[in-house]
Amino acid sequence: MLRYLTSGESHGKSLLAILDGMPAGLHVDKAGIDNELRRRMLGYGRGKRMAIESDKMQVLSGLRRSVTIGSPIALKVDNADSSIDSLPVVLNPRPGHADLIGALKYGLGDVRSVLERASARETVARVGVGAICKQLLDEFGIRIASHVIVIGGIAAETRKLPFSRIVQQAEKSPVRCADRVASELMCIEIDNASGERDTLGGAFEVIVKGVPPGLGSYAQWDRRLDALLSRAVMSIQAIKGVSFGSGFEVAILRGSKVHDEIFYSRNKGFFRKTNNAGGLEGGMTNGEDIVLQAAMKPIATLRKPLASVNIRTKESIKATVERSDVCAVPAAGIVAESAVAIEVANAMIEKFGGDSVAEMKRNYDGYLKQLRKI
Repeated sequence: MLRYLTSGESHGKSLLAILDGMPAGLHVDKAGIDNELRRRMLGYGRGKRMAIESDKMQVLSGLRRSVTIGSPIALKVDNADSSIDSLPVVLNPRPGHADLIGALKYGLGDVRSVLERASARETVARVGVGAICKQLLDEFGIRIASHVIVIGGIAAETRKLPFSRIVQQAEKSPVRCADRVASELMCIEIDNASGERDTLGGAFEVIVKGVPPGLGSYAQWDRRLDALLSRAVMSIQAIKGVSFGSGFEVAILRGSKVHDEIFYSRNKGFFRKTNNAGGLEGGMTNGEDIVLQAAMKPIATLRKPLASVNIRTKESIKATVERSDVCAVPAAGIVAESAVAIEVANAMIEKFGGDSVAEMKRNYDGYLKQLRKI
């Protein structure tokens, strides 16, 4: 199965990742990885750090002539701002951040040692891993996209838009929102928050198109794909909630309005006309698109800092101010695409096995034939 580790600090020399378990025979497009890193850096409301960095991925091992060979893949992105050893000590933890609890947990007298690793800069490495997983999924016709549905008090209306239109319009929007009117209002909301030295959160949606039925399992709690996807997305910095399909709206509706009725045709096989379940039932994909939403809290670094306590003197003081974003919801959606890609790729490898992409494809084709016989 796929597994990976990341390493590196926000202002350290590099961000690193090792990806293990990728089948042999996958052609890896480095330009495609760099494009995912570029997408992560975009978005209205990003801070000055994005103007400093120019993230480019180095693939150190696991490929020969740009093709995976079955061994671990080592990835590296250098930081342009690698001033960690010269940065000042931080004693005033930020409310809403890992600062204080991290210092208490590890017995650290300098919050800098916490915030450097807890920073969302770590997601550069995860996006690199996810980019390779996306390329594996593309071999099976599986596509992943995200779009912003809420920033601050502005909500988008995109429920009637087809997947292709969502992708097209989100990529053109400065906040990655497929609703043009809402996109403009979101930018205004970000400007207002910035003018008040405040920050904004929001929500985004991730859609996975082309997944076969039967990924994941109901047999054990830790093999349920919706649980694995939730864990992966919740591990992204500042994410506070995850839902699928109709989300928390199902709590106020009757069953007759929630559950997706089942139909059959010779051309389609079993299918649904609605997708309130978000493509997952009993911890398994049901053949419809996976649709996942996530809520992101406002960034914890405020230019108008909140009350805090100096960890040495215990005096009341304002929290430290670090270089940060006003709003990073669009970027969080890109990171979530990678988090989801890793889990779906792992589920594909688990289901179809194989030490090579060619072997996976043979098993996959055989499974599709089996489905048509049922």
